[in-house]
Amino acid sequence: MNIQNAQEQVDEWIQNHGVRYFNELTNMAQLTEEVGEVARIIARRYGEQSEKESDKGKDLGEELADVLFVVLCLANQTGINLEDSFNKKLDIKAKRDHSRHQNNKKLL
Repeated sequence: MNIQNAQEQVDEWIQNHGVRYFNELTNMAQLTEEVGEVARIIARRYGEQSEKESDKGKDLGEELADVLFVVLCLANQTGINLEDSFNKKLDIKAKRDHSRHQNNKKLL
């Protein structure tokens, strides 16, 4: 699946199940909430915090998918072709950051 296809699938889901998109501000708040859930799992499972019993069954992949879903919603409702934007960003990062990261002694 490519990003454009994912955007189309999200739009189809919204049309068939979601009534309409939440407004952009609501989706931004929802994105923040979902990123917080990802952060909680990572902090407790991979970081120094102890994992609560109630967190042990949480699926990191599912939470990351929630983040992606909301990002795709925001792209759709603001008219962004996320695949084009992502490809442009990768090109920028490759040109800008290649030498910087290759020469970073902290990463070697």
